[in-house]
Amino acid sequence: MIKAAFFDIDGTLLSFTTHAVSEGTVRAFDALHRKGIRTFISSGRPMVLIPEMPVSFDGYVTMNGGYCFVGDKVLLSNPIPQEETDRWLDYARDNHLCTMIFTEHEMFVNTLSDPVAIAIRNQLEFQMPPLLDINEMKGRKTYQIIAIMPAEADAKVLEMLPHCRLPRWHPGFSDLVNASNSKASGIECMIRHFGIAREECIGFGDGGNDIEMLDYCGIGVAMGNAADEVKRHADFVTTSVDEEGIEYALKSLQII
Repeated sequence: MIKAAFFDIDGTLLSFTTHAVSEGTVRAFDALHRKGIRTFISSGRPMVLIPEMPVSFDGYVTMNGGYCFVGDKVLLSNPIPQEETDRWLDYARDNHLCTMIFTEHEMFVNTLSDPVAIAIRNQLEFQMPPLLDINEMKGRKTYQIIAIMPAEADAKVLEMLPHCRLPRWHPGFSDLVNASNSKASGIECMIRHFGIAREECIGFGDGGNDIEMLDYCGIGVAMGNAADEVKRHADFVTTSVDEEGIEYALKSLQII
């Protein structure tokens, strides 16, 4: 029996086209709640970037599992090692890279003119964070970094930052997080708090950083708009976010 449902945001709850939660998803959440099934965010976004939505959540797995909370209670707080955050910032400065950092409640960017950063802002429809010089970013407790660089640079950066991982879901940039963090580790912490088994969970996602979640949950659902690699890790591939994929999967699997 499913007791908990975990949802990625971009390309899963929110359409890249409308930037909104669909009517079918609202219906699906209402049906889940009527059956007593808890609903959770499981996202790479920090809380400061999670918009208001017409659905409710029992808890939040944010920043790819680096910061997880229920109400005012923080269940997991696992930032990037400070020396590796500062090492990345030195690398970004020396190589003239645009980067964003996410602290517990804030986010900053070192330039507002980078075309990839602007494209990210437009795709995800959020306001650019405050501008801050890279040297002033150093020393801040950071849970996640957006590293705007091509995939070819990933191996070098990982060699430089041995306690980090790069869950990449976009060709122009990668998230940079503590190596022990993932959506799966965040979900594990969350369900332990609620006394729910992993076999009693269903997870929905579309990006590369959702793979661990799909593997971990009892049922992993890939959206129809997901990459082929993500779909290979799913137990069920539903229709796209713009074709009521969440509602379709929950009905097809007879969960609602």
